[in-house]
Amino acid sequence: MGNSFFFYDLETTGLNPREARIMQFAGIRTDSDLNIIGEPANYLIKQSDDCLPSPEAVLVTGITPQKTLEDGITEIEFIKIFNEEISVPGTTFVGYNNISFDDEFIRFLLYRNYYDPYEWQYKDGRSKWDFLDVIRMTRALRPEGVKWPKDTEDKSTNRLESLAAENKIVHTKAHDAMSDVEALIELSKLIKSKQPKLFNFLLNIRDKRSVSELVLGSKQFVYTAGSFSDDHEKTVVACVLQGSQTNQGALVYDLTVDPSIYESMSPKELAEAWKYKKDAKDTFRLAVKNLQYNRCPSIAPITVLTKDDLNRLKLDMTIIEKNYKKLISMTDFSDKVIAAKAILDENRDYGSSEQAASVEAKLYDGFIGDQDKRQMMKIHDKDFDFEFKPDFSDKRLDQLYPLYVSRNFPENKTDDINKSWQKHRLEYFYSGGKNSRAEIYHQKISEILSDPKITSDKRYLMEELKLWAEAIMPVDSDY
Repeated sequence: MGNSFFFYDLETTGLNPREARIMQFAGIRTDSDLNIIGEPANYLIKQSDDCLPSPEAVLVTGITPQKTLEDGITEIEFIKIFNEEISVPGTTFVGYNNISFDDEFIRFLLYRNYYDPYEWQYKDGRSKWDFLDVIRMTRALRPEGVKWPKDTEDKSTNRLESLAAENKIVHTKAHDAMSDVEALIELSKLIKSKQPKLFNFLLNIRDKRSVSELVLGSKQFVYTAGSFSDDHEKTVVACVLQGSQTNQGALVYDLTVDPSIYESMSPKELAEAWKYKKDAKDTFRLAVKNLQYNRCPSIAPITVLTKDDLNRLKLDMTIIEKNYKKLISMTDFSDKVIAAKAILDENRDYGSSEQAASVEAKLYDGFIGDQDKRQMMKIHDKDFDFEFKPDFSDKRLDQLYPLYVSRNFPENKTDDINKSWQKHRLEYFYSGGKNSRAEIYHQKISEILSDPKITSDKRYLMEELKLWAEAIMPVDSDY
């Protein structure tokens, strides 16, 4: 098929890919000029009876678990389509915040179903691109030709539905995966036609090698990311902290911030300052970002900045240069920041629920070895005998097996697999007592239903979720 873009979007049962599931997958393939080719892909994925979706997520998407059972396909059926028809050689997967969200869900989906979680984005000429930061950088550096929306507080917003409305792009239903994909393709066409140089530059620099060469080869560079201040349209001048470079990325400093405010802080204090705090002012957060080469960051040489850009973005090069000189004079700052990152990494919390600590959440505990990958392939043979689990050296793959069989091939459950499955379901629903998933689920539904202004559509969705729980939840006598 040659090189092509595949624009895609997901609707999910929640926000955490370690425990939430994909409910809808939609995508459209285009050629390199963004002309649609082939038929759209649009699938609902059946939810299994160990899944309680977030009521808030269902309110947003309007997709109930019952709807997925009526019109959907199993995860393993979807993966077959994904591997054979969607993830074809030469495909660049494009989304809107996909690198932080949608791509993660695909990886966990593949992992828990015994497929390599990474090859779909790099093998046989495949790649990825996140258009959200492309939009952010276009708005910051080359805004001409596009209408840029503001929110109700007159602040810049880059929400897909707002951009579509402002630029008269048809977007029939926000948070419907197919509608979002259609709007994203039209937005991409708009950017490509109005700012072709920036579009092609960011397209061509998104690979790991090109990113690292620009970042490490520049004293200073332009960097656009969602965590930077709205005051500068999410765009700053940054530099690499000495000694922080690895094969995967580097720690970079936002030179709009005076580094001397951190000079006396210990690694522990820097780690605390680095944490995201919703109500804190931007200046209170450590002005360091972990730039990862393989996540398609929107970066550019500092020479792209014109006087008009600097004025519009409120970037003062005199202050930036002064901050840079202070930074390089703070000889132990880089070491302390590297130590602070180690503290954060060691104490990283992926969620407090039992499910977040389950084997299905442990994708990033280590890469799966080649021998185990060969064993994984056996599971997908047509004549595979489910009574004889392959011998894995990776304990995660052993632990996944009863869950995989029970969800995708329940007719092949042995007594032992069924016991493991029922134990898993009891823990999923009831672990934590008053803080269990079942308790929180019902509390949230009651809270939503108690709103006197609730619409009939929303009430229907919540009643459907109550019925879903009644149908799937096991007796909690052991808890």
